[in-house]
Amino acid sequence: MDKGAKARCAWAGNHPLMIAYHDEEWGKPVHDDRKLFEFLILEGAQAGLSWQTVLNKRAAYRRAFDHFRPRAVAAYGARDVRRLLADAGIIRNRLKIASAIGNAQAFLALQKEFGSFDRYVWKFVQGKPLRHDAELPARTEESDRLSRDLLQRGFKFAGSTICYAFMQAVGMANDHAAACFCSAENFKGEEKDL
Repeated sequence: MDKGAKARCAWAGNHPLMIAYHDEEWGKPVHDDRKLFEFLILEGAQAGLSWQTVLNKRAAYRRAFDHFRPRAVAAYGARDVRRLLADAGIIRNRLKIASAIGNAQAFLALQKEFGSFDRYVWKFVQGKPLRHDAELPARTEESDRLSRDLLQRGFKFAGSTICYAFMQAVGMANDHAAACFCSAENFKGEEKDL
């Protein structure tokens, strides 16, 4: 490591997008519903692929999915599906595209029921980020519960592993390595009123 270089989680590697994502987003608590929806869709799109692949396509996803405005995505019809399947800037998987639209509809239902998706989702960690100091899990009890509940509510591409990656992305879990400069900076026991 270069003298003065920041210690980061090994997964960030040396790709500029991965480093920026690691330093500026991953593990930092998100409470904005639009941003939570964005991560929900992107984590589902990642299934079977690398996160770097998704980050490389993130700008195209924002454009293609109306900047992840749930109400707009929930209203997509057959013409929008054809448009998305023809868009080389995104992952053109029919099931993932259909799930994004269905998930937007289910997302709106959760907003209506709980007042916000933020209020709903942060209850799964009692408003406080989880912390794992040892080996990182691929799933947890909390992600299992979140997955079961989302699936019962009609969400797709919401298995426990995807849910845990989502939880890490939006700061519901802060799994930065102990030596990472983000570890102490991010994990301050931020709590959200439930």
